[in-house]
Amino acid sequence: MTLLTVRQAAARLGVGYSTLKHWIYEGRVRTRVTSGGHHRIADTEVDRLLAPSAAAEPRRPDRERAGLIVAISGRNQLRGYVDEVRVEGLLAQVRLRIGDQALTAVITRDAVEELKLKRGDDALAIVKSTEVMVAREADAASYAGGAPRGGAKRRR
Repeated sequence: MTLLTVRQAAARLGVGYSTLKHWIYEGRVRTRVTSGGHHRIADTEVDRLLAPSAAAEPRRPDRERAGLIVAISGRNQLRGYVDEVRVEGLLAQVRLRIGDQALTAVITRDAVEELKLKRGDDALAIVKSTEVMVAREADAASYAGGAPRGGAKRRR
């Protein structure tokens, strides 16, 4: 079992350090205290906090749902759950948790109200883009000092 610092756990949860400390003091988060008095949080506890809340609205059978999407042409679909909804003015910021990753979308307030989005709901992010970038992290040994290995610049 991996133990995380409060700052590491807060980053994984997508909340501020002070918010997580407040939750610890309220007893909402289980921790272990080191001999030096520092809190450590098990990664399983972070996973528990990331899981959709059981207090979410009970599911209705499919036959009772109105406007159910039967099929969609978009192929870049990411399934997750709503972690946070912030509504301000005409726009809303919706953060979805997809595994241990977070995806943030800015949509209209009307869309949030129409979809009745709230924390803990299952949701599907459908990505439509004409451009997609793919990247890899470089090996530290390959780019020592920022120059390609071998030191010589390549000319075309």
